[in-house]
Amino acid sequence: MTNPIATRPRRPIAGGALSLFVALAAASLPMGPVMAEEALPQPAHLAGDAASPTVLAARRYAAFWNSGDDAFARAALAPGFTDRTLPPGRPQGIDGPLQASRAFRAAVPDLTAAIEDMVADGDRVAVHLRFRGHFTGRFGEAQGSGQTVDFQAFDLYRVADGRIAENWHLEDNLTLLRQLGVVKQ
Repeated sequence: MTNPIATRPRRPIAGGALSLFVALAAASLPMGPVMAEEALPQPAHLAGDAASPTVLAARRYAAFWNSGDDAFARAALAPGFTDRTLPPGRPQGIDGPLQASRAFRAAVPDLTAAIEDMVADGDRVAVHLRFRGHFTGRFGEAQGSGQTVDFQAFDLYRVADGRIAENWHLEDNLTLLRQLGVVKQ
């Protein structure tokens, strides 16, 4: 006996049906980078519950610094986000980190940020970040010539409702400014 399905000639999928299939398949996937947890940086060392909303918020914020993608910052930071160590000239709230990232990425376009250590407990998370890249753009009056950038930052976040409400941070700016050639060794 012959299988009628196996012997039937194959027809190409019509354009409309293919478009519908692609749209349905895309709709079943997570939308945007903030929904794809595998896109978030993994801490090299984590003390705390990896599945906690506090850790997830900190990983989303690290993904923002790693990629420069505003969507990660908007997913990580609470609408009333407060920077408790706000540098002069930087606006308070979500706009502050967005502005800082854009300015720094203009100087170091290949900037990456890795989570070296993360310690989470309750509504607090401490993060040790390591930034790397090459100074090929402009920073103030200084023009980069490909110098290596490798410096550290330490942040303490208070998380509320799964988003960072407050941030205290300290960057190794002296090392950074020396690497940029702005401060002499």
